[in-house]
Amino acid sequence: MERAELFDAGSKGRGLRAAKELNTGEVIFSEPSFAAVVFDSLATQVCHSCFRHKANLHRCAQCKFAHYCDRTCQTACWNEHKQECGAIKKLGSAPSENIRLAARVLWRMHKDTGIASDSQLISVDQLQEHVADLAAEDFKQLRADVHKFLQYWSYGTRQHSVDYISHIFGIIKCNGFTLSDQRGLQAVGVGLFPNLCLVNHDCWPNCTVILNHGNQSAVSSALHSQRRIELRALGKIPEGEELTVSYVDFLNLSADRQKKLKERFHFDCTCEHCSKHIEDDLMTAGADSKPSADKVKEVTVFSKESLEKIEKSRVEGDYNEVLKLCYECLQKQENVLADTNLYKLQVLSIASEVLSYQRSFAKAADYAHRMVEGYRKLYHPNNAQLGMAIMRAGVTHWHAGQIEEGHSLICQAYRILMVTHGSNHAITKDLEGMRTQTELELKMFKQNKAAYQTMRDAALNPEKHLFMGVCIEVKGRTLTGSIASGISPSSLLPFCL
Repeated sequence: MERAELFDAGSKGRGLRAAKELNTGEVIFSEPSFAAVVFDSLATQVCHSCFRHKANLHRCAQCKFAHYCDRTCQTACWNEHKQECGAIKKLGSAPSENIRLAARVLWRMHKDTGIASDSQLISVDQLQEHVADLAAEDFKQLRADVHKFLQYWSYGTRQHSVDYISHIFGIIKCNGFTLSDQRGLQAVGVGLFPNLCLVNHDCWPNCTVILNHGNQSAVSSALHSQRRIELRALGKIPEGEELTVSYVDFLNLSADRQKKLKERFHFDCTCEHCSKHIEDDLMTAGADSKPSADKVKEVTVFSKESLEKIEKSRVEGDYNEVLKLCYECLQKQENVLADTNLYKLQVLSIASEVLSYQRSFAKAADYAHRMVEGYRKLYHPNNAQLGMAIMRAGVTHWHAGQIEEGHSLICQAYRILMVTHGSNHAITKDLEGMRTQTELELKMFKQNKAAYQTMRDAALNPEKHLFMGVCIEVKGRTLTGSIASGISPSSLLPFCL
């Protein structure tokens, strides 16, 4: 923690500030999870040790609930899982993720007497909990969780009062950090990071948080590096400046962000972007053709209703209906809503994803391009969400055969994610492979467009091709024997989704 220090942040309570000048992309601190659990819905699909998505996970033979990549991951996780394993066996089934996390937190506190290491600035039970501020429905749920927790908590271990257990649940509710899979593409669990909890919110922050899964390739579990979060600087930060992250996605109107923050974290956001409603005008803007206020209002209402129908069709898996609704909505929005309008951006994003899934890459690329141009005008230039959106747009253009635009976008995404994720993150390594591959393909395209087209067809069609005397065989989504011998566009289809 030599780059950050605890200080009194006034009305915001405790906070962290820069103990020295920090550079763009610099890791200010990294912190292993105090405790973490996989979501209930993904318990059989994600390793309970390293939180990676993986097929054919091995199940714990004792509790039959926890799943692991292999025996090495299971051994590495045993200290966290052993008491949980006994509690699940005793109860007969695993409780919800909140209850499992609360139990792991308490077991860890008993073991480490509240402080996990010298670098942990405060103990977990000193974190904010806001139980007294909970809405009636939330308080009712907390009481139900506490009751179930008492049934789950192993006999013979130290007992706690209902108020103290409620306190721990309140801490988790206010401070739980969502954990993503190894590529950062899906939320897979929740964890508690005490030092990270001290970093206050700003809608236009100077830092970002990323989960780094560490190295899990060693044969011995003793050599596995821990999963951890990294706090990274989004730009130069002078000594003494408060370190901030955003608790919510910036792509919401300031009033909506304030409402979410009040409901979830129980504070009133007074950051500059909220106080001055910065970029609210762009997020609600009409088109350059200057339609009437009534027309903008009419189409905005239509867009809200359409997005509700679109979401319903998405949940039902009716993607043709999703596209039909998207097309109708985009037609209504044309020359009425600007490309920075939140409702237009949402429809463009969904249409691009579904078209990519249906392999209509040219049309998907057009929508992705328009979406990214809108995002650029709204997001911080080093925002991780922007970087991921540009990456997806780049892969979509690559699939569409638009190699020049695809390579350019992938390079832009790589520059952003080098700041937000660093060079050792799985998604950055994937991007480096894409960048190398698209650069080779771009050279091929400039030298011989017909030969490039043949190679691209081979990558996207599941059949054998003969290309320049080299047999190229596509197996599922993997291209073997490619003249570029790297990543094929078809193997990266998931990045479009």
